[in-house]
Amino acid sequence: MEAESCNKNVLDARKSSIVVTQGCNGPKGGICCDSNSISGSVSQRACVYCGARVVLNPITDAYHIVHGPIGCSSYTWDIRGSLTSGEDIYRNSFSTDLQETDIIFGGIKKLEAAVDELMEKEEKVKLIFIYATCIVGVIGDDVDALCRMKSEQYGIPVIPVKSPGFSGNKSTGYRMACDAIMKVILPFKGKKKRKAINILGDFNLAGEMWIIKNYFKEMGIDVISGFTGDSSYEQMIKAPEASLNIVQCAGSSTYLANRMEEEFDIPFLKVSFFGIEDTTASLIRVAEALKDEEARKKAVAFCSKKEAELNSFLAKYRKHLEGKKAAIYVGGGFKAISLIRQFKAMGIETVVVGTQTGKKEDYEIIESLVEPETVILDDANPAELETFMREKGADILVGGVKERPLAYKLGIAFCDHNHERKIPLAGFEGVYNFTMEINKSINSPVWEFVS
Repeated sequence: MEAESCNKNVLDARKSSIVVTQGCNGPKGGICCDSNSISGSVSQRACVYCGARVVLNPITDAYHIVHGPIGCSSYTWDIRGSLTSGEDIYRNSFSTDLQETDIIFGGIKKLEAAVDELMEKEEKVKLIFIYATCIVGVIGDDVDALCRMKSEQYGIPVIPVKSPGFSGNKSTGYRMACDAIMKVILPFKGKKKRKAINILGDFNLAGEMWIIKNYFKEMGIDVISGFTGDSSYEQMIKAPEASLNIVQCAGSSTYLANRMEEEFDIPFLKVSFFGIEDTTASLIRVAEALKDEEARKKAVAFCSKKEAELNSFLAKYRKHLEGKKAAIYVGGGFKAISLIRQFKAMGIETVVVGTQTGKKEDYEIIESLVEPETVILDDANPAELETFMREKGADILVGGVKERPLAYKLGIAFCDHNHERKIPLAGFEGVYNFTMEINKSINSPVWEFVS
């Protein structure tokens, strides 16, 4: 790839992370990625603490105590679209609300009092996560020791999550969360295996975990546990019984899948349930990995029926979308890859594509799917996104809540494909919703009045 180096809005240190698809100028070949953000670049990434909460928050009966200032506790039910079929304890955050005197003299006594108060006031507490935030990383409270003591005192898992925002990037937070999950389920190692799966990296945004589980039910495949959409403590501890893990969000959960393969001898398969092509391939590959021929036949028949219905549906919209140009900026590489394929099915060309946490292998697949002039970015900042969307004439941006104002400022249509959404975009149902949203956004009459 050749580096995009001609634009004044690109920092010199960022040039190896912004490329077109003819080769790469990175330090070891390939795009420069999977590293900490460059100082002076206003990254669109979130912090370590946010990465940890992304993974752990959807556990429906877990209590989350944020050891730090009150601001970090704003991560509550309204931040994400994760839904529950059981408890809704996860919708709340509990905080030690550290003040100046706590920072000077230490806050561990305040944390101990918070755990004791929680156990006194709440009934049937099964699981507590305690997050060490930036301030705690500076003052050095021994959260690990406190968690061990409280676990023994109350006979429940009290799990430390080391997540000072400055200690890495969002991917570091993913790993910290996965380590916390392993501490929950490791005591249940040795359970007898059965022909069933765990779904890793789906957070039941707008009910997507339920959609995927219904597909496997149609195929006759049992799902033991989801990590972590609509999951509970009781479901999580049964996870070692599975004979296969499937990984939907590779960025957040591949580390967990590797740990579970090491500890529980459960192999894993990376999948995606966004778009017709990826959903179909994933369902069939899962049946094949389980060596279940009956499930494979059911998957082929089910997917063929859905694909025929969707092809007829897409034909109605393609004439309104063909020739349009899309920009993509999302969290993980798996989602970007699926979106490129979905846009191609609509007749839309992807002209800019980037991720916050993509790996080298993700970018290699992206390179093979896009046109030679497409700009590929890792860990972009607003100035870069604005520059390349203008330069390439993008008609719509698919991203998250941080990218929405940028798109509207530029007079470009927008589609939210992040954690805040309320409409499911996964599976075959998601194709209907995504296509209609793209059409409504990109062909809205409002753009006639934007110069």
